[in-house]
Amino acid sequence: MVKALRPVMDKIDIKNLTGKCLVSQPDTPGEFAGAVVYICVHGSDGAMGFIINRRVKDFSFQDLAAELPFAVHSDIIAPISLYHGGPLDQAKGFILHSGDYHIPGSLDTGGGIMISSSLDVLRDIAVGGGPKQRLIALGYAGWAPNQLEAEIANNLWLVADATPDLVLGTDDDDKWKKALSSLGISGLNLTPSVGHS
Repeated sequence: MVKALRPVMDKIDIKNLTGKCLVSQPDTPGEFAGAVVYICVHGSDGAMGFIINRRVKDFSFQDLAAELPFAVHSDIIAPISLYHGGPLDQAKGFILHSGDYHIPGSLDTGGGIMISSSLDVLRDIAVGGGPKQRLIALGYAGWAPNQLEAEIANNLWLVADATPDLVLGTDDDDKWKKALSSLGISGLNLTPSVGHS
């Protein structure tokens, strides 16, 4: 991590990351390489979030809608991408969406971003309704108690503020750079080394 970034990261309250984005380091291995993860829940029991910049290539919303327990005419469904939300429970879908749409059971994570997992949301989206902005994630990322804090302390993640524009309105290829830019750095300023400055 660059020396200039250390003071920024020292100001982050890593005990309350709900509504923040994790930004992977350039040398992060595996499926988190180049990932931006939106944290929807973080507390003493651990953390849960969704990778927001990894599209599913071989399965679409139209494919998903065909498996839903209600009739949907595929010719009226607009093309909607699905996302790899994380390695856990990939058969379960979650909808990250703008705050203009509320249903019972939705989780308000603050900052104008909601999380829903109800079939009602999928049905509304399938017929052209639902939230104005949305991201449908299959699966999620999870951390045990104190695991995420340890990963941040070991420079595996940077922490950026999340906005509806970053999470729901930015092209996938630009999310990592935009999250870094919100911290006042560019990807070119990061070096692939672990350790504190």
